[in-house]
Amino acid sequence: MPITVPAYGKEAAGRLASMADVTADDGALRRFLHGLPGVDAVGLDARAATLGTRSIKTTAKAYAIDLAISMIDLTTLEGADTPGKVRALCAKGIQPDPTDLTAPKVAAICVYPDMVATAKEALGGSGIHVASVATAFPAGRAALPVKLADTRDAVAAGADEIDMVIDRGAFLTGRYMEVFEEIKAVKEACARPDGSAAHLKVIFETGELQTYDNVRRVSWLAMLAGADFIKTSTGKVSVNATPPVTLLMLEAVRDFHAATGVQVGVKPAGGIRTTKDAIKYLVMVNETLGEPWLTPDWFRFGASSLLNDLLMQRQKLSTGRYSGPDYVTVD
Repeated sequence: MPITVPAYGKEAAGRLASMADVTADDGALRRFLHGLPGVDAVGLDARAATLGTRSIKTTAKAYAIDLAISMIDLTTLEGADTPGKVRALCAKGIQPDPTDLTAPKVAAICVYPDMVATAKEALGGSGIHVASVATAFPAGRAALPVKLADTRDAVAAGADEIDMVIDRGAFLTGRYMEVFEEIKAVKEACARPDGSAAHLKVIFETGELQTYDNVRRVSWLAMLAGADFIKTSTGKVSVNATPPVTLLMLEAVRDFHAATGVQVGVKPAGGIRTTKDAIKYLVMVNETLGEPWLTPDWFRFGASSLLNDLLMQRQKLSTGRYSGPDYVTVD
């Protein structure tokens, strides 16, 4: 079913409107972003490391594994993608473990725009969303009309979610208003004629942003521009999601919610491959944002290889033994 972006409550809408002055022009936006508190890098790294040491017992671990599975955006973003590969991925998303029908389904299948219709048909009424990368993914180096056409094509084909990439060159050279206006324009392109809209995930490619302060600034910039989710990475560079960067983005979401009343989701992507890693991220979400964010509506993993390890750990908990390497499919 199409996603309808919920209207903000009157109080939240009012508080968000009260921040309109910080995006009134380039100077105001620059002053606001550079006026955000500086990030204590040592403290951030230490906090992330401490949260990663939490001990999760068997019952809680079983719950966390199923929750993590339900939060995965199962993804194929290769030049060699075919309709058959996409349909196979959709089948796995619907029933991740054919030997155990109690395994939860994933949150979304993420594909290029030309594969959206194929994924939509294959998923049918499963309730799994179709996400599509757009805006000249992964580099984001294209003219705005091209990016908007890319987005509209994906939405018209049935995409429930759009994962856009920001222009890192523009951000790193201080053209904040340019990035802000581009996100706003893509958000508008997510709208459908019936009044519903695809959710917008804004990808920062944090591995290219150089400093923690930049990550905090771009998080606020994207949320002010209307992002429904903020996302670490494309998964196409050497440095992707890391615990400290994700924690910093979670804290930005917490502070933005406190200031505006608007809830925004977070998606770490790339480099999260083990159940142990996934549980560390869930602990961070719980400790920083609390239970309201511990749902697929507000937290996702962009980590397709993670699913196989979660399934193997899930079977280990239920049977007491690990399966062989052929227990899960290789995507």
